[in-house]
Amino acid sequence: MGDVAAAAGVSAQTVSRVVNASPRVDPATRARVEDAMALLGYQVNRAARALRTGRSHTIGVVVATLASVGNSRMLEAVAASAARRGFALTVVTLAGSDGVADAFAQLHEQGVDGAIVLNEATAIAGDAPVPAGLRIVAVDAPRPLESDDAATPFPTVQSDHAGGAAAATAHLLGRGHATVFHLAGPTTSFAAGERERGWRETLAASGAPAPDPLRGDWTAASGFAAGVRLAALPGVTAVFAANDQMALGLVRALSEAGRTVGDDVHVVGFDDVADAADFRPPLTTVRQDFDALGEAAVTSLVAAIGGAAPAHVTLPATLVQRASA
Repeated sequence: MGDVAAAAGVSAQTVSRVVNASPRVDPATRARVEDAMALLGYQVNRAARALRTGRSHTIGVVVATLASVGNSRMLEAVAASAARRGFALTVVTLAGSDGVADAFAQLHEQGVDGAIVLNEATAIAGDAPVPAGLRIVAVDAPRPLESDDAATPFPTVQSDHAGGAAAATAHLLGRGHATVFHLAGPTTSFAAGERERGWRETLAASGAPAPDPLRGDWTAASGFAAGVRLAALPGVTAVFAANDQMALGLVRALSEAGRTVGDDVHVVGFDDVADAADFRPPLTTVRQDFDALGEAAVTSLVAAIGGAAPAHVTLPATLVQRASA
């Protein structure tokens, strides 16, 4: 830092301000310092910064698996948001640990400033001991009642899963279907439970019967297996699938059984993954804004690291109409 200061003709304190993105630097001076940094190949020593500030500028992420599209998209969004703030990322999957408590311990030993727990992993995060000083944000975790904020001691971020499912179900009922079948996600998933709740409540409000849901594991293969069973039932004319991957397998099974998706049977998914518009037929689905979710999760964690009280954020989920319904 002293070499950069000498090359730029400024004080070491000015170099420090530039490195830490302080607004208290004249633009021309900032440019001169940045040119000197580039010329000399100066890089911030993260270890030295951590010793000085007590923070590592590293965020941990706990995730059950990276095999599902939703988890991968969330991790991608969190990584992008963290990078914009100058945070590095450390990822622990539950397959590589002995549960959430062990994942928290691993991250704490690595000196992360805080951790984001994604999706299915949140089902057991609330009961896991959190090392002292480790700040946590949960994505897709039960939000506490207003009268019982202590029920969730850390911030939460989620999409409006129930609202999105309600919109999907209402859309199918509005197409004239007597009822809507449901291909649900795993029982361990908070998001899957909320989507099932939105489906049930919408059917009940309309007076439509609620068929027993079939259950998958978020994969296209499980959607195909459920689709084979549904295709054999003549009364199935509308299906709401809890995610787009299961909807993909469902559409294939229905098509192979001679059912025309988009005509004699309508299908709606959830997530609006990148390929949803290229399914055959293009998939009507509920869009989650993964980038906004990642941004909200990192923003909440940075605030928690700074000592802010837990906040609970719910983002809208919107219906995207295409040819499958």
